[in-house]
Amino acid sequence: MSFNALLVTKDEDGKTHASVTQITEDQLPAGDVTVAVEYSTVNYKDGLCIGPGGGLVRNYPHVPGIDFAGTVEASDDPRYKPGDKVVLTGWRVGEVHWGGYAQKARVKADWLVPLPEGLTTRQAMAVGTAGFTAMLAVMALEDHGLAPGQGPVLVTGAAGGVGSVAVALLAALGHEVAAVTGRPETEDYLRSLGASQIVAREDINETVKRPLETETWAGCVDAVGGAMLARVLGQMNYGASVAAVGLAGGAGLPATVIPFLLRGVNLLGIDSVMQPYENRLRAWERIARDLPMDKLEAMIQPATLPDLPQLGADILKGQVKGRIVVDVNG
Repeated sequence: MSFNALLVTKDEDGKTHASVTQITEDQLPAGDVTVAVEYSTVNYKDGLCIGPGGGLVRNYPHVPGIDFAGTVEASDDPRYKPGDKVVLTGWRVGEVHWGGYAQKARVKADWLVPLPEGLTTRQAMAVGTAGFTAMLAVMALEDHGLAPGQGPVLVTGAAGGVGSVAVALLAALGHEVAAVTGRPETEDYLRSLGASQIVAREDINETVKRPLETETWAGCVDAVGGAMLARVLGQMNYGASVAAVGLAGGAGLPATVIPFLLRGVNLLGIDSVMQPYENRLRAWERIARDLPMDKLEAMIQPATLPDLPQLGADILKGQVKGRIVVDVNG
């Protein structure tokens, strides 16, 4: 039985080509569990894997899709049985291992988590790696002392996938949220998610010579990195933390150690790819409990497999707002 997949091939000139193609189950990679995929999503990494590869894809032909949710079809592992609803994010699936842009996927049981009670597979992919990362960032800030009422929490790259979920989560948890965006047209969208303050990107993106500025932020989820992260570090309240989740503004960090030494600021690195199983469960349970589903619905942009080549190019240009939910059977 053949089924649809977005297959990326590479020609002799090194150019990649993505198109929806029929493949068969015996083409799927080795693994313990075969999943009938229902939904996937589009992240920045997916844009790279659909397009130029970004050094993430090792072998072609390749099926991208770093996230998926669906129903177990067959399992050699006692933890999962046919009919179980499951979610996958990370573990380099969609990069090194074939991913979720197909109607079926075969993966290691260790990479899966059960779909949390109260979430549908569609909602799980509206969350996806982006929302999972946002939850990990919020949990890390809480573990380092962040609580409502301490002052505004900054979210950079706020209209993107991680940022959108972070804004909605923090607002729902009772925080005052300041959202940074370079797209003025997203202001109404960000306020609808719960942002109480909009910060223009140009107001916070310039490197300043002073290592410390006025204490302004009780916490920060930073998806940008680069000069903006350096600037934000000098604006954090005493003892406050920044959770670093991305590098949309560059991998460099033109900062000094002064905020760490004189204000006790913490810089927390957030990795979602190799996150241990127990922490994955904790994050997904928190998502099911704390993320307002009406706000999640407002972020969703629906798509199908044929839409992915264009969406992959769009996300690399920063032209995607919120969360794309891909119905692989649509």
